[in-house]
Amino acid sequence: MAETPSSMIPLGTKAPDFELFDTVSEKKCTLNQLRSDVATVILFICNHCPYVKLIQEKLVATAKNYQAKGITFVAISSNDATTYPADSPEKMHEEALHHHYSFPYLHDETQAVAKAYHAACTPDIYVFDKNLLCVYRGRFDDATPGNGRTVTGNDLINALDCILDNKPVDGKQIPSVGCNIKWKK
Repeated sequence: MAETPSSMIPLGTKAPDFELFDTVSEKKCTLNQLRSDVATVILFICNHCPYVKLIQEKLVATAKNYQAKGITFVAISSNDATTYPADSPEKMHEEALHHHYSFPYLHDETQAVAKAYHAACTPDIYVFDKNLLCVYRGRFDDATPGNGRTVTGNDLINALDCILDNKPVDGKQIPSVGCNIKWKK
């Protein structure tokens, strides 16, 4: 596992459109179909990364809480499923069901979506406002495997609360760190 920081796209970047296979519903979905008129959270995750595993339970709870407030969550796995079969669409489907994902879990087979978003690691988290402009990109919180900190989701939660309260999201944001995306060779 190579600890990799997120690339931190410029705030105000427009969310790149996509059409990807949802391993939960087993249908193709577009960003326009999934987006929210409040905010849209795009998560680059995978099945086997210890950084994702660490936050997974709190991430699912956070998603359910904020989905009830009109915010959409979308997870995408862009890892090379040939080299990393634990991240195959079939295994993604199992993972989503096992952990009760309340959001789509999309497979980015060509890795074009990860490249369009400049995603670098798992988890890599982006929040887009109602106009699909990036208002947050960074970490879930300060917990990482082995550092002993409690998983809270506070960095993401603070950004989402600002949006719901019609306040600007603090521009001082800390990159996420995690496993590098497993790029195809």
